[in-house]
Amino acid sequence: MERNKMANRTTAAISEEEFIMKPYIDWCFKELMRNPNTRRGFIAELLELSPEQIGNTIILENELPKRSEEEKKGVLDVHVLLENGTQLDIEMQVVYMEYWDDRSLFYLCKMFSSQLCKGEEYDRLQKCVHVSVLNFTYYKKDDICYRKAQVYDKATGELYSDKLELQILELPKIPEEYHHPDGIIAWMKFFRGGKKEDLKEMAKGNTYLEEAYEDLMEMSQDEEKRRAYEARERALRDQLSLQRQAERAFQRMTNAQEKLEEIQGKLDETQGKLDETQGKLDETQGKLNETQGKLDVAQDNLADMQERFSESQKQLEKARAEKDAAHDQGRKDAVIELYQKGFLNLEQAASEYGISIEDFRKLLV
Repeated sequence: MERNKMANRTTAAISEEEFIMKPYIDWCFKELMRNPNTRRGFIAELLELSPEQIGNTIILENELPKRSEEEKKGVLDVHVLLENGTQLDIEMQVVYMEYWDDRSLFYLCKMFSSQLCKGEEYDRLQKCVHVSVLNFTYYKKDDICYRKAQVYDKATGELYSDKLELQILELPKIPEEYHHPDGIIAWMKFFRGGKKEDLKEMAKGNTYLEEAYEDLMEMSQDEEKRRAYEARERALRDQLSLQRQAERAFQRMTNAQEKLEEIQGKLDETQGKLDETQGKLDETQGKLNETQGKLDVAQDNLADMQERFSESQKQLEKARAEKDAAHDQGRKDAVIELYQKGFLNLEQAASEYGISIEDFRKLLV
């Protein structure tokens, strides 16, 4: 039992020692951006300038002003002002958000338009850049992990203005084979996070990333900051869980809808076949009714013929009876005549006539 407790304490100690915050958690990302050197190094890569050209940077108020109560409020993650007047809104987004392209464009335009106060000239407007660091894949049709968007003339292809720029960094698309310590991809790999040793290895050879790694180590050991980080991580995890539940529920609804549509299609097809069969049945019924009519007429004709045949049969039987009676009478008359002429004696004549001698005698009286 004691050994198990010691083993558990040892494992917990090692786990604590190995713990390091994930830079893609937006709370951690904002904390890292508080270091002016880290900001300068990252922004230099974004704007393709040297850190010296970037110079000093200032973190501005992250809530953009509203012109009216009805206007939608804009809240930026890291709002930075450079010495030359350029402003950047750097946002780390952990959980998938629909219409991110429209959202980022809204924040960029909001940041750009908020530079002027009433009565100021438009030449005071400075360049504004919106940077989206996404820990999910938003553009699913390609494997481009880093893209820039600016305003171009559609007819000539020339840059219309360099004062509006969108940059999108999709962390899940980072190529595995990239190992160079410099460049925007190196920063993206660092923000993507990993084990302590991996992050330390990623930072090697890049002064600004090394400083970011040191800040990350220091924050990870700070108990108060760790509590804030873990609270935010839990909130994001819950949000992600709810989102996935909603997606699964939506998928189930979509599947059910597809099945219903499939069943409806089969029902419509079956109904079509039933209608076709009903049509054929109606046609057959019509022919049967027509045939039945002809059969009824034939039946009536047959009954009439049978009646006539019966009458003819009766007449034939009567004629036969009359014929037989006439034939029998002729035969009897012939027997009497033969008896009277002496060709038959009394006994023979009575026998041929078919009666007794006494009756035959009475017949002759």
